[in-house]
Amino acid sequence: MTMRVIRPGLLTTVQDAGRYGYQKHGVIVSGAMDPFAHRAANLLVGNRDSDATLEMTLIGAALEFTEDALIAICGADLSPTIDGVPVPLWKPVWVKKGTVLESGGCRFGARSYLAVAGGIQVPVVMNSRSTYLRAGIGGHEGRPLRAGDVLKSGPLPEQSVLMIRHLRTHAENGAFVPAEWGIGPELLPMYDSQPVIRAIRGSQWDWFAADSQEAFFSQPFRVTPQSDRMGYRLEGPVLSLVRQTELISEAVSFGTVQVPAEGKPIVLLADRQTTGGYPKIAQIASVDLPLIAQTKPGDVIRFVEISRAEAEALLLDRECSIRQAKLGIQFKLA
Repeated sequence: MTMRVIRPGLLTTVQDAGRYGYQKHGVIVSGAMDPFAHRAANLLVGNRDSDATLEMTLIGAALEFTEDALIAICGADLSPTIDGVPVPLWKPVWVKKGTVLESGGCRFGARSYLAVAGGIQVPVVMNSRSTYLRAGIGGHEGRPLRAGDVLKSGPLPEQSVLMIRHLRTHAENGAFVPAEWGIGPELLPMYDSQPVIRAIRGSQWDWFAADSQEAFFSQPFRVTPQSDRMGYRLEGPVLSLVRQTELISEAVSFGTVQVPAEGKPIVLLADRQTTGGYPKIAQIASVDLPLIAQTKPGDVIRFVEISRAEAEALLLDRECSIRQAKLGIQFKLA
């Protein structure tokens, strides 16, 4: 399958599960900002979780499919249409050769993921196809997509072939055919412009003043325009330290909440640095990373404290649900 970029949207890049194994050399992980939406889109078209998808931010792309294709769109609603007809999210969709998929501004969320059966094939750089924009590596020539770019997919997995065979029989004269089934609402993250995000205490929690600790888990924070894939800067109560100790830089991860000297927290995201030297007040639970990834400048977020054990249990529940969804799809295609 090949598709041609007619309009690239605001920021559309190729992303996969991330570039792991090179942080010791200072190479960031990168990868999809919303790991759940990325995985779900791949699941719906029969791909592996780690296969590359297109990540579209705030304003979506217009793409022409020069061959028949099986796609799925998950995450933010960027108003996708074909021939003026809305394309459903969170479902497999067969599209006919010559079809143009158009996306516009976001109705909710910030990032939408388009998976194609076979995965998007771009050169593998350090075991990943993800785009790291600051270094200009990975993805399609290390940059966001531009008008005229052509992308190809890999060989179709067996499950994808079965889906296409089933959907094509219902094509008739339409340009696309969505499946009757998809990811159920009970499995979807609670995307919201004012999400409540669960977090555990960070490594330097005890360094912060008692009123700052209370404020972090009780007061709202607003995502500022000075935010990107590397991190979100938050406006809200100023968080102060009671312990002025120099911190040796140490490892950080997706969802680490650091607090620089001015007291305004930064949430580290997919393009985070490999180490950080600011005190860490909290760590967002992995299960809620999609919620922070789908916020945009101006959105208000709140943090609520949970324990490490609760965070682990929530993640295990999510993984069990994803496994059940995979089995359900296999059952439908059997």
